[in-house]
Parts: sequence; structure tokens; C-alpha cells
Amino acid sequence: MPTDDDLRFDDGEATPQRLRGQLSRLLGLTAAQTHRVAGDALGAVGAHKDHFISLAALDEFGPLSQAKLSSHTRIYTSDLVAVLARLEQDGYVSRAPDPADKRRNVVTITDRGRTRLTELDGILAVVNERILAPLEQAERAQLFDLLRRIGGSAARA
Repeated sequence: MPTDDDLRFDDGEATPQRLRGQLSRLLGLTAAQTHRVAGDALGAVGAHKDHFISLAALDEFGPLSQAKLSSHTRIYTSDLVAVLARLEQDGYVSRAPDPADKRRNVVTITDRGRTRLTELDGILAVVNERILAPLEQAERAQLFDLLRRIGGSAARA
């Protein structure tokens, strides 16, 4: 699990004042640290963030074509092929020709995949708890709300 060293964030005198006020830098540093810590935790159990993302989408939306899964997850189709090959090899998903269009595959999460998703949910919950430890529950909810609003606004800009 992450340690204090994993979450080090220099916002003090070692960082120029001008940089401490740049939203893109603060978000970028935080995202990079969070990505690394989550990636390390998932990697420790032989998983990758795209495994979690794909399993979560299939669990929520049901069987999907690879193109639809790519759209739901924002994983490039070329990258998704390798992710699905690994998930299928491990028994977490199955791929079969679409009965309506034999040229494409439909991807389905398996029972084993749902069990794996629950395991990955637990690992990421621990990571999130550690990263968000300095914040109270209300602050955490506010942070998520603010980030969604900023992200939605930035996407329209």
C-alpha cells in the first residue's frame, strides 16, 4: 500500500511561487501521483487500470461490442485489443461473434470477472482512502463535485 513517500507533494519553498498557483500543475502533479500509487497497487495483483475500467464498464452496461466498450471506457481500440486478450486469457471476460453482425465481437464479463472487479474495487478503495486522508467526508464530496464541474466545463471550452 502507498506510503507517505509515495504521496510526497512539494508545494513549499522548493517550488517557485508562480508554479504553486497554476491549476494545470497542481492537477497534473496530483493526477500523476494518484496514477502511480493506484498503478502500483493494481500491479501488485497483476492488474492494470484498463483492466479495472473495462470490467467496470462491462459490469455496468452489460455485453458490448469492442467498439462500444472503447467508447464507454475511452481506451483506444488498438490498446483495448491487448487488454481484452489478457482479460480473456485470465477468464475475466469472454468474446464471441455478435449474432447480429458476425464481423464484430461482443465482450461479456464472466462470474470470475465480477469477482476480480470486486477485488480491484477493494484495492482502489484503499488507495482512494489513503490519498484522500487529509480531507473530511464533506470535503471529499465537494472535491469530486468540483472536479466534475471543472472537467465538464473544460471539455466544452
